[in-house]
Amino acid sequence: WFARARAQFDGIRVAGTALSPASFAVKDFLAANQVPYQWLDLENDTTVRELLSGASGGLTRDPVVFFSDGTMLVQPTTRELAEKVGMQTRAKQPFYDLIVVGGGPAGLAAAVYGASEGLRTILVERSAPGGQAGSSSKIENYLGFPSGIRGDDLARRAADQAKRFKAEILTPQEVVQIRRDDPYRKVVLSDGSELAGYAVLIAPGMEVRRLETEGVNELLGAGVYYGAALTEAATYRGQDVCIVGGANSAGQGAMFFSRHARKVTLLVRGPDLGAAMSRYLVDRIVETPNVEVLVNTTVAGVRGNGRLESVTVLDGVSGARRELAAAGMFIFIGTAPRTALVADVVQRDPQGFVLTGRDLMSDGNRPAGWTAARDPFPFETSVPGIFCAGDARFGSGKRVASAVGEGSATVSMIHQYLRTV
Repeated sequence: WFARARAQFDGIRVAGTALSPASFAVKDFLAANQVPYQWLDLENDTTVRELLSGASGGLTRDPVVFFSDGTMLVQPTTRELAEKVGMQTRAKQPFYDLIVVGGGPAGLAAAVYGASEGLRTILVERSAPGGQAGSSSKIENYLGFPSGIRGDDLARRAADQAKRFKAEILTPQEVVQIRRDDPYRKVVLSDGSELAGYAVLIAPGMEVRRLETEGVNELLGAGVYYGAALTEAATYRGQDVCIVGGANSAGQGAMFFSRHARKVTLLVRGPDLGAAMSRYLVDRIVETPNVEVLVNTTVAGVRGNGRLESVTVLDGVSGARRELAAAGMFIFIGTAPRTALVADVVQRDPQGFVLTGRDLMSDGNRPAGWTAARDPFPFETSVPGIFCAGDARFGSGKRVASAVGEGSATVSMIHQYLRTV
């Protein structure tokens, strides 16, 4: 009976409209942080509309989040939500051995290994543990998971593992400044608080490139999304959607939505789907009947009145334009390193990737401003005691497995550094 019966839901309820950007932000934050909730659609449920009319003084301010203790939040910020559901948003200690900036695979691996080896460790994540990998609908080439694993599931396991070793994870908190105050390193958070420690690992990962096309910004969260937006799968059940991009993340997104949407159109700028996508994924897409692939195709614009209605595509060979009816468009057009935060702190290459280790050496000379009586350790930046791992590091492998490897390997370098402090 326990296995089959559906008990009445007694947790968080989110009331809003399906194509409201504010409602999407709340749902996406809760889902990314593995917080269960029940969605109440104002457009389809008159009972909910009546409830909100009395509770919030009208229906103009959605979403409204109801909690099991009888309280509610109207149009809450992610910080308000996090504190209400019990996430840690403030540090517990005045000083740490290791401060990790970024909760992607590299940062989580460093938190696990650092804490397990006795370092007082704290990780700061701006949205949800997992980073870009955490939003993947399935990771199929990660060692030890022959059937694949959802990115958010992998992130949850890693975060739980880090906490088991007593690492602290602050979410959602954003780092706004990193300072050098020898022999310490200081990290300033967006709420004005400050973390102090001996070593800092920056693992900020990548941020999605924006599609600068007519109509996109106006329809964000109302049919247009960056990434897989897994919370919206039910919204587009039985409808047509477009996936923009030609790499693995776009391919996984296309396969995920093919299980829900009536038709998925994959828009690829290049001439060949296999140029940037793994072979196993290309074969799977070709075998899926409701996925259509358009190569040499870019998005010229999107249209809609309050919600996405159509996508204008441009054929790069013939120059012809045509309209595709679409209720949703999910964008995977590449990423750039999220390293603007340390632009004036450590050395980067022209594309913004952080230089570390031997890449800092020029004709056998140490980087300018280097104060230690030794060469930089592997994964160490141009500032002693500040390390970098993961996709934002120059020369990294740009894979989940390599990010995990770098994050864990960096901890041994940090141990060496701590012996010199």
